Amino acid sequence: MAAAWLKNVDKDDVRVVIVGAGPAGTRCAETLVAAGIRPIVLDENRRDGGQIYRRQPEGFRRDYATLYGSEADKAKALHDSFDRLRGQIDYRPDTLVWSLTPGQLCCVSQGKHTTVDYDALILCTGATDRLMPIEGWQLAGTYSLGGAQIALKAQAVAIGRRVVFMGSGPLLYLVASQYLKAGAEVAAVLDTSPLRKRVAALPKLLARPGVLFTGMKLLAKLYLAGIPVHLGVEPLWLVGDASTGVSGVRVRTAQGDSLQIDCDAVALGYHLRPETQLADLAGCRMRFHEPSQQWVLDTDEEGRSSVEGVYAAGDGTRIRGADAAEHAGRLAAMALLQDLRQPVNSESLAQQRRSLAVMEQFSRGLYQAFPWPTAQAEALPDEAIVCRCEMITAGELRDAVRAKGACEVNRAKAFSRVGMGRCQGRYCSQAGAEVIAAAAGVAVELVGRQRGQAPVKPLSMLTEEIKLVDEVSP
Repeated sequence: MAAAWLKNVDKDDVRVVIVGAGPAGTRCAETLVAAGIRPIVLDENRRDGGQIYRRQPEGFRRDYATLYGSEADKAKALHDSFDRLRGQIDYRPDTLVWSLTPGQLCCVSQGKHTTVDYDALILCTGATDRLMPIEGWQLAGTYSLGGAQIALKAQAVAIGRRVVFMGSGPLLYLVASQYLKAGAEVAAVLDTSPLRKRVAALPKLLARPGVLFTGMKLLAKLYLAGIPVHLGVEPLWLVGDASTGVSGVRVRTAQGDSLQIDCDAVALGYHLRPETQLADLAGCRMRFHEPSQQWVLDTDEEGRSSVEGVYAAGDGTRIRGADAAEHAGRLAAMALLQDLRQPVNSESLAQQRRSLAVMEQFSRGLYQAFPWPTAQAEALPDEAIVCRCEMITAGELRDAVRAKGACEVNRAKAFSRVGMGRCQGRYCSQAGAEVIAAAAGVAVELVGRQRGQAPVKPLSMLTEEIKLVDEVSP
């Protein structure tokens, strides 16, 4: 996987572009700057920090403890590091990379299209929510966990007056506790994972006892606040209608009882999924990650992809958390320096690898404790919406499999339009693959993955530019 052609490029002339300014992107830039390289850092957000350490807008004055809770010290350390780097990097915030060709990125910033050339590209694109549909999730008031967190951090508002958090994984409890701390009413936390799964995963989770203890404290705070926390639930449907939106959540408890909780907003999420679209467009090889049951970017231990000159780090490769992303960012920068025949501290390199090995063990424990709910896809009623952009139902997707033989996700997409909407399948493709696999009677790995398409995210262009193009076109 080594980028052999970079060995013929002079360090002072190499044009390095980092996509993303979260934990991985910041530590990557820091390592390159220390080696005398001034990278270009492209950031989709208005300010650095990524999603987990997203900075509040200018003019907001909430302190770190209020914004980040137990992660306040880590957030401040990362922000301080980035502030020190500003004069030594070419930082371009509010810049969405929506496509690429070899050696060039296609970007849009404040409605204007630009291109950025690169010799070496380091993708620190992070992750987004991994969602499993539930009947009624197209109703107004339904958010992802990440969306609920952004509303709190970036706009200082809650997504509703009375909020239910449903899904599984550490983010479920983190966001619920953040809402509780902000003074919002948390109606309930509904976790699809049963307690026995967590007990079985303890040996792996003990790889990071401090992080495990922090998670237990979050759960304890919810219990002490009197928040109903139900484990091992089976989601049934969201109550409400198109005119008024969500009014409640109906689930089946671990004891087999039907339970309805009234609310005006729901936040859903099952761990995270890597943002691999740019790597896909670059032609990088992907692989199926068995513990998380999803396709991820295939890199070597240091972050080299299968395409020369393209590296990746952080949750954009596989989900291991913010701490791991910082180590992976340093490693990817060191890999680039090695390929440029620049000196790299061998002890630091070994330390990053050791730390990541521990975090990999812990992440496997999380997937065991909070598994992706495959069975929910098979149990979806035919009328349930799978693709919210195109309003495609589970029944329509199953019909593409059974009546038209579309047992591969991209073929099913062509027949049913699942994944053709604004999100380009970022929120429905993995659940859609599960529906296809269940209907075809095969493992989800065998139905493949939806190929990336440009633009990787919705983008807007200035109407003046579009008008000008129309005027000069023949």
